Amino acid sequence: MTHVRNRLTLASALAAAALITGCQSGSGADPLSLGSLTKTADAVPDDGTDTCPLPYDLAEAAKDAGVEAEAGPGSAEEDGKPAATAEGGKRAEPRSPLAVNPGVLISCTFHIGRADVQVHTIATREQHAIYPLAPVISSLASLSADDVTGYVKKAAAAEAGKVVTTDNGSVASLRLKLDGEGDAALLIGTADGESAPLTPEQLSEVTKTLAEQAQ
Repeated sequence: MTHVRNRLTLASALAAAALITGCQSGSGADPLSLGSLTKTADAVPDDGTDTCPLPYDLAEAAKDAGVEAEAGPGSAEEDGKPAATAEGGKRAEPRSPLAVNPGVLISCTFHIGRADVQVHTIATREQHAIYPLAPVISSLASLSADDVTGYVKKAAAAEAGKVVTTDNGSVASLRLKLDGEGDAALLIGTADGESAPLTPEQLSEVTKTLAEQAQ
């Protein structure tokens, strides 16, 4: 009888240990890496998809930043616009930036109130991942070529996890930590001026929160 109790106690202990180990291992999602982002980007249909394939919850991030307006996936400005598109990977055109420095770009559209928020996640094999986003930054922040160059250099040199915001507060970026080789960046852009859905401080907080969600 004693041996039976000992075996049951041992079995219970092993089961508890397995449960703890399972809880510590997380949800089983792949760690953020160039490979996992490439796999995700390659799975996005050519014409885009209705949901962002990355685990971004803008509503939660906006709420944590003190934003009262409703936030969610998809565009509030353009009906029928896909919520996410992908470039690079298997779609990389010869001699394009994401072919020369192999990588992928996953672009997701969200909204806060009636304003759209663009969330771009880019990863490349070599540094600096943010460089191909220079045209996006120029368009979102209405910056001159010199100002864009200065911004991307500053963002590329920043430590991983540090938010870098444009002077007008409409664009923020952050270098992401990858598992293994490569360089990656998260870039968020909103409307400028009176129509901006986020203050520069809120944009910075939202950027940090989304980065934590991705990693």
